[in-house]
Amino acid sequence: MQLIDIGVNLTHPSFAQQREALLARAYAAGVAQMLVTGTSLAESQHALELCLQLDATGQRLFSTAGVHPHDASSWNSGSHSQLKALLCEERVRAVGECGLDFNRDFSPRPQQEKALEQQLALAVELQLPVFLHERDADERLLAILRDFRDQLPAAVVHCFTGEKRALFNYLDLDLHIGITGWICDERRGSHLHPLVKEIPAGRLMLESDSPFLLPRSLRPKPKSGRNEPAFLPEVLREVALHRGESQEQLAQHSSACARAFFGLPEIAET
Repeated sequence: MQLIDIGVNLTHPSFAQQREALLARAYAAGVAQMLVTGTSLAESQHALELCLQLDATGQRLFSTAGVHPHDASSWNSGSHSQLKALLCEERVRAVGECGLDFNRDFSPRPQQEKALEQQLALAVELQLPVFLHERDADERLLAILRDFRDQLPAAVVHCFTGEKRALFNYLDLDLHIGITGWICDERRGSHLHPLVKEIPAGRLMLESDSPFLLPRSLRPKPKSGRNEPAFLPEVLREVALHRGESQEQLAQHSSACARAFFGLPEIAET
């Protein structure tokens, strides 16, 4: 049973001294391939470098390149060309993490929207899928996406935590949905339990978003309190439970979906 983790923040400083061990644990847990998330131009460059450094085979680690809405205020006249150069690298498989965050508003909303629109235009130009972030901004995100959707190959709303209305609107726009350990959090994620069965097979992918969002249902919990890709099977277990599927069924179709979305190679079962 192979899993693909579509969102790993491997550039995070908390992983700096243990990346090889972290990957070994992930592979041992059945997580065969991972997408390393880029959140700024510098972090996207770092994500690419880690893929090249830690996976000489070119089969297991891939990355995204983009500017997160938190960093949108850093977007300037040179950002477009710098990002385009990164997106032309073979290991980089999607534009992002980009989007809108009206929850924290670390960057002014007009700058968030400008950075998003320019990144969507790059995705159209290069025909790459998009890895989207959205918090408290689904209606505005949908309005912007509608202008680009017909020309985009695909887009995933990563770490979906929203309500039924937002989910159905995203599905109506033919978007993919990423589910994280948020669904394992009895304090704030239980509303996702009935919603995950509404996501069609072929549109659903799984992600750890590590080192964040450690599944609260995980036993035993790591002493570090950090999430990592090796814990993705706990997300699989919880999502399968609420979809009424076996874990094997969910692993098969969610991984096939991710492989198609990001253009990943097949990995032989070991």
